[in-house]
Amino acid sequence: MSGFRRGVRLGIDVGRARVGVARCDPDGMLAVPVETVQRDDGSIGRIAELVAEYEPLELVVGLPVNMQGADTASTTDAREFAAALQDRTGTPVRLVDERLSTVTAHAALRSSGRTQKNSRSIVDQVAAVVLLQQAIDTEKSTGNPPGATIPLDEESR
Repeated sequence: MSGFRRGVRLGIDVGRARVGVARCDPDGMLAVPVETVQRDDGSIGRIAELVAEYEPLELVVGLPVNMQGADTASTTDAREFAAALQDRTGTPVRLVDERLSTVTAHAALRSSGRTQKNSRSIVDQVAAVVLLQQAIDTEKSTGNPPGATIPLDEESR
């Protein structure tokens, strides 16, 4: 665990209707669901409250690129949301490829016997857990922080 930076992290799965939030302990042992935030004018503010509560080292925001790794409208949306979060909270944001987190989350919920309909309220949190866990595991195995940071020049847009 030599290259792992100690500290709580929040995982953020940005969706059009909802934003899933997860967190991990300072040692990165376990990512757990926090809440699902409705996507509206108050969502950045609510996540800023969670940032104040958990005081994370950084926010890990999922970047929904397509299977070829190219940007989509959702990618742009996630980037803008992440930049607004970093701007509002002053907490560094890392953008990580989350291509399979929602798919993995749905599969995990299905295998636990939940239907698509009754898992809608938590699937975003589970996707946030999946992307955060992948980011932690990547950092632990490579010794490098996952994904990419948002450059400071984007903050002032």
